Amino acid sequence: MALKDRICGLVAASGLVAASLVATPAEAQVAIDIFDPNFQPLPIAVTNLYGDAESETTRGAEIAGVITANLDRSGLFLPLDPAGFIQDPAALQRGPRFEDWRLIQAQALVSGSVEEQADGRLRIEFRLWDVLSGEQIAGLAYFTEPDNWRRVAHIITDAVYERLTGEPGYFDTRIVYVSESGPADARIKRLAIMDQDGANHRYLTEPETLVLTPRFSPTAQEITYLAYYDNDPRVYLYNIDANTREVLGNFPGMTFAPRFSPDGNSVVLSLAQGGNSDIYTMDLRTRNATRLTTDSGIDTSPSYSPDGTQVAFESDRGGSQQIYVMGADGSNPQRISFGQGRYASPVWSPRGDMIAFTRLLQGRFGIGVMRPDGSGERILAEAYHMEGPTWSPNGRVLMYFSQEIGSVARLYTVDLTGSVQWSVPTPQGGSDPAWSPLIP
Repeated sequence: MALKDRICGLVAASGLVAASLVATPAEAQVAIDIFDPNFQPLPIAVTNLYGDAESETTRGAEIAGVITANLDRSGLFLPLDPAGFIQDPAALQRGPRFEDWRLIQAQALVSGSVEEQADGRLRIEFRLWDVLSGEQIAGLAYFTEPDNWRRVAHIITDAVYERLTGEPGYFDTRIVYVSESGPADARIKRLAIMDQDGANHRYLTEPETLVLTPRFSPTAQEITYLAYYDNDPRVYLYNIDANTREVLGNFPGMTFAPRFSPDGNSVVLSLAQGGNSDIYTMDLRTRNATRLTTDSGIDTSPSYSPDGTQVAFESDRGGSQQIYVMGADGSNPQRISFGQGRYASPVWSPRGDMIAFTRLLQGRFGIGVMRPDGSGERILAEAYHMEGPTWSPNGRVLMYFSQEIGSVARLYTVDLTGSVQWSVPTPQGGSDPAWSPLIP
């Protein structure tokens, strides 16, 4: 059974919630304009969720901690120090004293409660308040199994994020990546999966298997990846819920970087034969492969546009490693990168407005973005070595891996301004991250 089925739906917390659900963002005084060049993070107070019993109080504090950390990492919010809160969670159950929250400069307030039900489930309620107008602007209650509390915290964060920014959140998501351990000459690479904040980490493959380039399907339930079993490279399809894998295709040459189409019915990948690499698509129902490029250059790292009509890829057909865009049928390839250096690993934003890439210039790597026509190029992060950009499902944040001299590769995130970077916690080194869509 899917996790959201076990959450047993969304239940109105009170009559106030029904009113807040019909409110539009324009009716609230507090909101974030993420496109304002002079944007400043929104001061927000996240209180511990109230509980009568000690276990409920502990869980309420843990949920508040996850929500606070999520909002802080986004770069769009400034969570206030709880030490300055005047009104406590118990008093908040009777409603906020807005003058107390205005006194500490809060513009938004998140409060709530945790209550254990007779059947063992938790009832987790949250309310989002506009401190400036003194109104509730969102509020829901969730019934869930106790071990799902962390996911509910992510879902609440998504609700707060969307209500205050007008855009979908990205916190109820997972990351699949390649976990790396061991010495450089005998590196062990395993497929691993975790929540976007590094929690709930687990391995999907054994250390005897070398894995590369995992990618999520649009449903977030399947992963494609390249793996070496008995030194034989193959592309595999892994079902997360069923914990099963199958061979996607046996190709007569090396295959690289498979990615799903937006509808999930096919994958696009590069296939090396006779010293040359070209782009192919494979229909997942018929397993028939279609060749898209026939150039003598090396074409690799394909990525679909979110509407499925175009493919971005890297190629050295012009004499150096650059980014190209062509029709999904291989028609009309056009070079779009014209800056200094070499460009690689293009990945289309879920919004369709940007393509992320890796750039190598004068011995340093950078993660950047450009528009699909090549304009508006910006470098967001630079280091000795960094690669593998992957987008959050709302197109606001990138994850990648970076490695300094003498160290192991680690995962990082950066927002589109380049000003908010975060090191993603993993048990060991990590590379080749892939960000899931919102979990269904």
